[in-house]
Amino acid sequence: MTKFLNSKGKTPLLLILYILSMPFLSFLLRAGKILDPPQATITGTVTQYTGVPLAGVNIVVESKYKGAISDLDGTYQIEANADDVLIFSMVGYKTQIIQINGRDEISIQMEEDVTALEEVVLNAGYYTISDKKSTGSIAKVKANIFDKQPVNNPLAAMQGHVAGVNIVQTTGLPGGGFNIEIRGRNFLNGVSDPLFIVDGVPFNSQSLGASRVSGQIMGGSISPLNAIDPNDIESIEVLKDGDATAIYGSRGANGVVLITTKKGQSGKTRVEAHVSTTMGQVSHFLDLMNTNQYLEVRREGIANDGYGDLLNDPNYDFFWPDVKLWENERYTNWQEELIGGTAFRNNYKLSLSGGNDLTQFLISSSFQNETTVFPGDSKYQKANIRSNVNHQSENRRFSINLSLGYTNENNTMPTVDFSTKAYTLEPNAPKIYDEEGNINWENNTWDNPLASLDETYNAEINTLFANTLVSYKLTTNLKFQSNIGFSDYRLDSYRSMPSSARNPGLGVTPQNYSNHTINNARRTSWIVEPQLNYKKGWDLWELDVLVGTTFQEEVSNQLVQRGLGYPNDGLINNLTAAETIEIFSDTDGEYKYNALFGRVHLEFMDKYIINLTGRRDGSSRFGPGRQFGNFGALGAAWIFSNEGFFKENAALSFGKIRASYGTTGSDNIGDYRFLDTYSVTGNNYNNISLLEPTGVFNPLFGWEANRKMEVALELGWLKDRIFINTSYYKNKSSNQLIGIPLAATTGFSELTGNFDAEVENTGWEFDLRTINIQSNKLNWKTTFNLTVPRNKLVSFEGLETSTFSNRYVVGEPLTIAKLYHSLGVDPQTGEYTFEDYNGDTDITSTEDRQWIEDLAPTYYGGLGNSISFGSWSMDMLFQFKKQMAYNTLRFVATPGFKGNTPESLYDRWTQTGDNAPIQKSAGGLAGGQDLGALQRDSDAAISDASYVRLRNISLNYRVPSAHSDLDFQVYLQGQNLWTWTNYDGPDPEQPASTRLPPLRQMTLGFKISF
Repeated sequence: MTKFLNSKGKTPLLLILYILSMPFLSFLLRAGKILDPPQATITGTVTQYTGVPLAGVNIVVESKYKGAISDLDGTYQIEANADDVLIFSMVGYKTQIIQINGRDEISIQMEEDVTALEEVVLNAGYYTISDKKSTGSIAKVKANIFDKQPVNNPLAAMQGHVAGVNIVQTTGLPGGGFNIEIRGRNFLNGVSDPLFIVDGVPFNSQSLGASRVSGQIMGGSISPLNAIDPNDIESIEVLKDGDATAIYGSRGANGVVLITTKKGQSGKTRVEAHVSTTMGQVSHFLDLMNTNQYLEVRREGIANDGYGDLLNDPNYDFFWPDVKLWENERYTNWQEELIGGTAFRNNYKLSLSGGNDLTQFLISSSFQNETTVFPGDSKYQKANIRSNVNHQSENRRFSINLSLGYTNENNTMPTVDFSTKAYTLEPNAPKIYDEEGNINWENNTWDNPLASLDETYNAEINTLFANTLVSYKLTTNLKFQSNIGFSDYRLDSYRSMPSSARNPGLGVTPQNYSNHTINNARRTSWIVEPQLNYKKGWDLWELDVLVGTTFQEEVSNQLVQRGLGYPNDGLINNLTAAETIEIFSDTDGEYKYNALFGRVHLEFMDKYIINLTGRRDGSSRFGPGRQFGNFGALGAAWIFSNEGFFKENAALSFGKIRASYGTTGSDNIGDYRFLDTYSVTGNNYNNISLLEPTGVFNPLFGWEANRKMEVALELGWLKDRIFINTSYYKNKSSNQLIGIPLAATTGFSELTGNFDAEVENTGWEFDLRTINIQSNKLNWKTTFNLTVPRNKLVSFEGLETSTFSNRYVVGEPLTIAKLYHSLGVDPQTGEYTFEDYNGDTDITSTEDRQWIEDLAPTYYGGLGNSISFGSWSMDMLFQFKKQMAYNTLRFVATPGFKGNTPESLYDRWTQTGDNAPIQKSAGGLAGGQDLGALQRDSDAAISDASYVRLRNISLNYRVPSAHSDLDFQVYLQGQNLWTWTNYDGPDPEQPASTRLPPLRQMTLGFKISF
């Protein structure tokens, strides 16, 4: 294994053996084919108890490896002997066993099972298990959740649905990113992203965006998960505790998110078309000062600085154009001008699916075109094509599943987010266009915001992922399977800054200003995972054993360069026309990973369950002797409702206690960090490029460790019509991998190593689902989830003397902010005052930032309801979160400066004796300590940012049709329609941000299939 990790370019031996074994497996397939005697064709119809045809019912011949699935009209056809037995089964319905007894037509009615908990199958990655018998914490989000939300990214559709998972959208622009944490932040290095796996292929969620290119418009965060169409998803499972994640070893340290896409179903070939149109707008504008208020505090601030007499001096007109040159009666609501537009998203999707009981296929394609609320013609386009083919032999011993997906994204935006300008432009700023329709520079007295439309940001992203799952049943109880996957992610982006977008008064030209910055990044990976699975059942025992190995490699490279100085702006996109070319970074990395894993699952009497998992990981990111780590977990469950003292008709229909303890690790430190490294930084000496040392050799650091413990109680009442899952977890992360600060005399800022620090995450999670009404026409279901998390830095040796002392405090969460303690405005001086902790009469950052506020959520969750009546159905979800966050004082705390401010700053100190929350105005020219800057870093800039949001509502109508093969649905959906909050910033979901917030959206669409 060590040789594999350190041998660049060599093919793994196991992969070679696997390829060579394919002819042998083919021979086994042919040899294992069973020649059955002539059989009769059995036909029939499967319906609900109301007589409505039921599609998707599994029909299996008990004595054979043979099956079929009912079509949309409920009909089926299957070959069987006259004395065989047919088994009809479907999730949500009770299984029926029917003797054929020589009949050639059998029609049945399926009886609905209230919850069919046993039939809810959870995908745990390397294996599947029923929800009833799971010993770990696995949350499932089904396809119906994604189909009812007008979103571009699957993470957006998960918000509010899963306990223990905190998801925050970072921008309202299409193609932007999301932050996700599963049960809190574990590591000091800030890496919190879980492991994403799409159809068996690891999917790296880290952005390859470059801040020099996308920082001002996207914040540098471009989510690769945008490549996945939410409507293509069959389900998402979130693995949270040690029992569920330990089998993934180090890769599961922050949790695992398994994304399973839709597959074809047996039956007639079906065509489905899906068309929708979405309109989006900013849901909330800030209350900003009007022109009279702004000019009043502006003049007042200039006078307070001691320059009031100069306001009448024409020689200083250029100094205060907003006061002296611009119209004092003009008012422009810049929020309406710059972010008040309507964004449109048009989505078109077409799919073809079908097959028989041996082979099923699905081919789908989609196209999306989305605009923004900004002025101009910015747009985001995404085209997607996906296919899935599943085949199995007649004797059901051999099966193969092929999955392929390709997505092209093209995102064209301005280079800056107009939201910042919308919140800060002076209300009496000049008109955008002059009388001739040209960009108005008002005699070079301002920077026209729409000039940025001449600048261009463009990102083209191509994502390819493919996976093959091959399995062969060697015996009745032993199965071999192998997962082979490949992914390729390419991001090519640029930012063009022509001189025409700048104020002519600055004297810039294409030769001295125009520049074009390019980011070319690519990440490819492959994975091979052969496995053996043994299952055996006895009278009282059931055994499930899994062993396998993983070979994975990921290669990434990124080139960021800029061209400066062009003959004219028309050539700005051609680097060869640039006078100077700068290379900001040219990096490549190779990561190799190898593992052995295993699982033993044992059940006794259908009520005592033990699950043991283990994994040995090897990573190329550690030095010799430190490359391998061992991880494992033990999970146990007791289904006490299966004990004899519970009666079948008892109110308590299901009861289970489960517990788990496991260890995972982490190697999220980047590549080559244990080596002496050198980089070409673009600097030169006497026109000779410099090779500069950037890393210090340290082969002694090793794996971070994350120990996870959980206990849970699951209870179902009234045949599980009321079901509650309560769990308590405690995760402890130690051996933290972070940069150890070094003295400047060494020439390096830090040395990567293990810090003796421990982080603890604890919390309670509650999941409740109820079936309130269930009848032939009316059905009503409710779901509720609540998470109460706590994070704490348990220990950190030498923290007080380290550079981390201004960020962390032992005993406090990692999410704290160390602040000044504001004492308000002095009524005599009109200035902000602060607590002097060390009593030296001087407010400094090192000694007086002692006030602590935790910015992590105190609790969060969601409340959902699903109601159906005949052909109508309605679903809604309320998301809520209790939290503290930075308010608008974080950005501006003193009125009177150039640029508009929130109206709350109008309530400022004006004369001796005033008790006002805001200090006196300032024009920005007075000397002395900037007390406004201290206030922005004080507890006064923190306030309640809790909210309740109607995250999603969907109204669907299925149009009645005389043709059983035709299904036509019309729907209306809303996203972020209403928010209740006392937060005074742009949006409580992404507080302390002036980026475009998530939009309020309405979608009208229809689906038709035949």
